Amino acid sequence: MKRTLLSCALGAFVAISPCVRSAEPAPDPKSAFARPIVLGPDDKEAFAAPPAGFNTTKNDVPHGRLEMVEYESKSVKTKRRMQVYTPPGYSKETKYPVLYLLHGIGGDENEWQHFAKVDALLDNLIAEKKAAPMIVVMPNGRARKNDRPEGDIYASAPAFADFERDLFDDVIPTIDSRFSTIPDREHRALAGLSMGGGQTLNFGLTHLDSFAWIGAFSPAPNTKPPATLVPDPAATGKRLKYFLLTCGNKDGLINISQGMHVYLKEKGVPHVWHVDGHGHDAIHWAHSLHEFAQRIFR
Repeated sequence: MKRTLLSCALGAFVAISPCVRSAEPAPDPKSAFARPIVLGPDDKEAFAAPPAGFNTTKNDVPHGRLEMVEYESKSVKTKRRMQVYTPPGYSKETKYPVLYLLHGIGGDENEWQHFAKVDALLDNLIAEKKAAPMIVVMPNGRARKNDRPEGDIYASAPAFADFERDLFDDVIPTIDSRFSTIPDREHRALAGLSMGGGQTLNFGLTHLDSFAWIGAFSPAPNTKPPATLVPDPAATGKRLKYFLLTCGNKDGLINISQGMHVYLKEKGVPHVWHVDGHGHDAIHWAHSLHEFAQRIFR
């Protein structure tokens, strides 16, 4: 677990390397975590930690289904896989909203389940009527033929940018064709951790015709500049139904999230900024998902 978390965190830094053309040697990703953490007055908790057992499988609540779905990716030109959660009582006669959940650079379509036990987390919230019944899709954000997190995982950074096409051209159409979804922006959410948090901001904020709900949890430096992602703050603010941005106060990546928060605040874009006492870790991500799942599709 520790090795996976570290890979996920450190690997995010090479996401910026494809844009750099220099004879200089690539910086050591570990050095980025040596950046001093400077907290400001806004860097505080916006919500409480979830109760104990929030993502523990319980026998006295209805359970949804978690399945591995294979699809043909036209953009990658190979078959790929994604995990899909359908809520308790899922029926083709009912239409459901969809949350797309993106992983970090050291993970794959299994990472969110390992870190947060997504099926149990959603089962419990739905049973308590704290979350709307929803489909959750956990794709592989590494859009290349060998999409396993093996070897030099840092070298896979360009494939995370390439995932934009796979997401819109293949993943979403596959889900809408095979599952009973409501295929519009008001019923589609995008969230992710670390590298996936950067993807969420890069893809979600520039495709508000596809997503109305955005959640970025400790986004990595693959995140594009705020002014690039939100060139028209007024229009972005009107279209977003909910925007959650989170990071831990022990996370060396917090400057990325802080920069986004400051820009959004200055430009008057409504969002929730949450900073807890964790680092770049699974506890922070599971807690953030627990909060996000309760706020979307309401």
